[in-house]
Amino acid sequence: MSPGRRRHPLLDLLHQREGALTRDLVRRPGGFGLGQLPVRLAPDATTPMICGFCSTGCSLDVHLQQGESVNLSPTTHYPVNLGMACPKGWEALTPLRAPDRATLPLLRDAQGRLQPVSWDKALDAFVGRFKTIQQQHGADAVAFLSTGQIPTEEMALLGAVAKFGMGLVHGDGNTRQCMSTAVVAYKEAFGFDAPPYTYADFESSDVIVLVGSNLCISHPIMWERICRNPHNPEIVVVDPRRTETAVAATQHYALRPKSDLTLLYGVANILITRGWIDSAFIRGHTEGFEEFAHHVSRFSIGRVSAASGLTVEELERLATTIHEGQRVSFWWTMGVNQSHEGVRTAQAIINLALMTGSIGRPGTGANSITGQCNAMGSRLFSNTTNLLGGRPFTSPTARRTVASRLGIDVTRIPDRPGMAYDQIIEAILAGSIKGLWVIATNPAHSWINQPHLADVLDRLDFLVVQDMYTSTDTALRADLVLPAAGWGEKDGTFINSERRFGVLKKVARAPGEALADFYIFKLVAAAWGCADLFEEWECPEAVFQILKRLSEDQPCDFTGIEGYRMIEERGGIQWPFTRLSRSGEGERRLFEDGRFYHPDGRARFVFEDPRPVREATSSRYPLVLLTGRGSSAQWHTQTRTEKSPMLRTLAPRQAYVEISPGDAADRRIHPNDRVVITSSRASVGARAFVTPTVSPGQVFVPMHYPETNQLTGSSFDPYSRQPSYKHCAVEVRLPGPADQLS
Repeated sequence: MSPGRRRHPLLDLLHQREGALTRDLVRRPGGFGLGQLPVRLAPDATTPMICGFCSTGCSLDVHLQQGESVNLSPTTHYPVNLGMACPKGWEALTPLRAPDRATLPLLRDAQGRLQPVSWDKALDAFVGRFKTIQQQHGADAVAFLSTGQIPTEEMALLGAVAKFGMGLVHGDGNTRQCMSTAVVAYKEAFGFDAPPYTYADFESSDVIVLVGSNLCISHPIMWERICRNPHNPEIVVVDPRRTETAVAATQHYALRPKSDLTLLYGVANILITRGWIDSAFIRGHTEGFEEFAHHVSRFSIGRVSAASGLTVEELERLATTIHEGQRVSFWWTMGVNQSHEGVRTAQAIINLALMTGSIGRPGTGANSITGQCNAMGSRLFSNTTNLLGGRPFTSPTARRTVASRLGIDVTRIPDRPGMAYDQIIEAILAGSIKGLWVIATNPAHSWINQPHLADVLDRLDFLVVQDMYTSTDTALRADLVLPAAGWGEKDGTFINSERRFGVLKKVARAPGEALADFYIFKLVAAAWGCADLFEEWECPEAVFQILKRLSEDQPCDFTGIEGYRMIEERGGIQWPFTRLSRSGEGERRLFEDGRFYHPDGRARFVFEDPRPVREATSSRYPLVLLTGRGSSAQWHTQTRTEKSPMLRTLAPRQAYVEISPGDAADRRIHPNDRVVITSSRASVGARAFVTPTVSPGQVFVPMHYPETNQLTGSSFDPYSRQPSYKHCAVEVRLPGPADQLS
């Protein structure tokens, strides 16, 4: 610690607690940072922990020498990855050693420069500025944006401190960008946000239908599970692009972008017309089928062919494949979720599973694949869209239950959900939100329509960014940067796509005075004056026990899990796992008894007419821009993956655009030409990749480059508020004399 700097009193308490769990403290020049404490493991050990990149939830064995994490390898017998790892997993330790790690709090001075300050001064600024904003403009004038990439226990503590302690109403997570569509679809259809599957279903199906999912790239280990399927399955890909997954599939349906809802209704109509449905399951376990059948009767095979661009023969083959399968599983990811009508499209997939009885049995299900490592933890316990445990904020009974189990006054719990991510952004633009706290996410790169967002962030009175790095697009705009520990420098749990809890461990020291997000939230609570509410929230595993109480009697009940050790010993545990049903080792799926989570136990058919896209192509912008993952070595805004020299060799450093040979020829574009991509919002430079993987009239740019979201537009699903990243109108051309390209 620099001479003259005071240490916040809670820091000393945190040191004492960590010291009690370790043999000794390691003193370094400049004093102790909490992040400099040694890990609580033997100096030379190997320990398993869950990867912190995607939602697959692979286990990695971290190897330590003399107390330092030096290497890792995939855990051989873990039931998720079975000894496999993707490139990101092999390089998971590398981002911890990056030179641009945030090591000290940074506060912007009167000259506009970010300067190092003590934690004490940082907390004073945090509390002073945010409380002043609330006093002048009301409690709703401060909001937070969280993440799906920190442990469940940290998410819960953040949501509790912000909403029960600081009095904030508005807070959302970046899971809004990837999973909110699936959440709403499951709630309306099943009565709860409940992905029903287990990864064993990949290996049990005889028909696997992948809608808007490039599984080879986005979730390589899940694709490997498909490759282990011994039943010679039909692998059906519904996607405009001829992706890596489509190339490997047995059937590919290259439909027109955003015609998927019409296509799915047409397939349903074929199945119903021909009697290829499970009438007994429909009668016994669902509601609304007759209305649904009437709705889809208008989607004749001719109408669907004209809308989707698929031939009548292709539509017939798709419906026949589904009918002939004995164990049919339907899977979707961002190609469905990130759409202007994603909720209804997801529900159209769910409807196909319900009407054919393809749910609750091995190798079946309507299965949304999650994006981030802990999006499921965020969905259930971040206190953003749901009250803790997946309860509605609007329910007096739910609020009383949570207040009772936490021992707090019920009036501290908001009686309404906060604004969604896009609504928070618009409220900043309108001037009703003046302060923003951003945790472990980079909206200045990842949010849709970047030129608009840059203007929005600059309008804030006070922007706090809590992150591992000082170099992110958002941190560079911050008034205060709080240095956070990363994956491998903290404890907690993640919940993966198949609802499996896995344990995260501290195997490395965070640099300088960086702290685990958990302890930053504890410091904020103390500085705000609400620490007494969170005395029981002493450490991550103590919070895990609190969350167990909050899960009781909910579909996600995990009261049967004793603690972290039990999770690790059992190779992860899927919820539900109640006190009364601790059986069910290994792989477990939902709805085997045909009962769903609506009060009557029946699933719902939900449907609606398709709607036009917000931004159609035109003579000025004649091409449809598609976005998505570019490489299994890239992740989100590349904040972490770009730190790895190895990962950087596996993907182009510069943005590129896939364009069909015909469209390239029409524009005199040759392979690797420098080109300009223009939308109504911006013009950006990229390299041309001339390829038949995209159809004429379409282009594709990976989501990982900052240029991409300068082009995308502000279009959202009306029910999930999820952005439609997958469709906007653009033109691609060779540069002219006036173009300024880097």
